[in-house]
Amino acid sequence: MPTGTSHPQGPYVLAGPVVRADPRRVPLRGDLAHIALAGKYFVPHYAVPQPRSVMPGGAPLLADPREGAEQLCVLLEGESFEVLDVTGIWAWGCLSADGPVGYVKADRLEQIA
Repeated sequence: MPTGTSHPQGPYVLAGPVVRADPRRVPLRGDLAHIALAGKYFVPHYAVPQPRSVMPGGAPLLADPREGAEQLCVLLEGESFEVLDVTGIWAWGCLSADGPVGYVKADRLEQIA
């Protein structure tokens, strides 16, 4: 029988400061995370990645969804990119659950046949 002095147990106990994940390496935002991170990070929503192929000519992976944002790397033609969210002209996602993570113009990605 629980007592008034029992402490909650489990993976989501508020127990002090949390080490923040590197947003360029871990597909995690305040509102959304890659489904592979369920049980490791607590967010309101988890997304199953939608694989897309980078179109001919490649595409820059950017830190923010805007022109002129810091370029993190260049995605190569034919490379698979895991889309987790699309807002306007920007797709947010990653190459894998281990990163890198960033924004790509959605028109630079196509469905994998």
